[in-house]
Parts: sequence; structure tokens; C-alpha cells
Amino acid sequence: MKLQTVDIQTLTPEIFSVFGQRNALLTAGAEGKVNPMTIGWCQLGRLWSIPVCTVYVRPERYTYSLMEQGDYFTVSVFPEEAGDILRLCGTKSGRDMDKVTACGLTLRRGAGDAPFFDEAEWVLVCRKLYAQDLSESCVQDGTHILHHYGAQGWHRMYVGEVVEAYAG
Repeated sequence: MKLQTVDIQTLTPEIFSVFGQRNALLTAGAEGKVNPMTIGWCQLGRLWSIPVCTVYVRPERYTYSLMEQGDYFTVSVFPEEAGDILRLCGTKSGRDMDKVTACGLTLRRGAGDAPFFDEAEWVLVCRKLYAQDLSESCVQDGTHILHHYGAQGWHRMYVGEVVEAYAG
């Protein structure tokens, strides 16, 4: 076992160098199914006076149905040398294959039976608090936003309370 529980208040991830550059795995599970999905968008901070993690998933993704069914999700950041894992999890669908087995990942469980992987550098276990669909009607200035959309649908935003953190 590489990862150990750490105090959420002392974990200081380098979020701007991870998300959008190295990226991470968003993992959700329900009814015995587990699926990791590579994400480049994530927000960490405080909202409603608690530590939160916000992630975004399009409805057409397999992970979306698992996010909708479950109460918990995890965000796992991997070392740079795990690029093959992130590529596979970002290009293949969990509908078609077991990505956990294909990547040789060691499945662990956190609070609420939330799935995560021991090969990660750090992990946040989150309990869903809020979900809302993003909408073009709410865009104030599309300069940096609208090019992410078009034929593909808009994301659903999930805000989760960070209830556990693990680091190696």
C-alpha cells in the first residue's frame, strides 16, 4: 500500500500544473461497476465553508451515469510516467472495456466505498453535494468557453465535499 490517509488541510496540490497539463482520473462507481475517466478540468477550494472539488462530465460519457447513480467520486493524480494510463482512460470507453484491468491498476476504496487507485500520487475522495448543467444561456463572455462546445453537449458540474485525502 503506497497511499496513506492525510489531513485534507495539509494537502497542497499543484492544481494549475496538474489539470490541463498532466491531468488526472475522475473515478466513479455504482452497482459493482467502476470507471476511471481522464479529466483536465477541475477546481479545488472552499465553498459553503468546506473544502470542495468540482469536476465536469458530459452526459454522453459512460462516467456520467455512474456519477448520477453514486454519492461519491474520486480524483486521482498520477505521476508523469503514468501517461499511458491517462491516455487509455481518456480515449477508451468503460462501456467497451474494463479500464482498471487494462491499465493494471490496484483498486482501493475510500469513504462511501469510493473507488481510487494505489498507483496515484494523491487522491481526493468526494461526497457529491451539488450538480448543475452548464448552459450556453449563462455564458457572459464566450472568448474562452464556446470553442469547447459545438456538436458535443454541455457538461454537468458536480461539486463534492472533500471528505478524505490520500498521498504517497
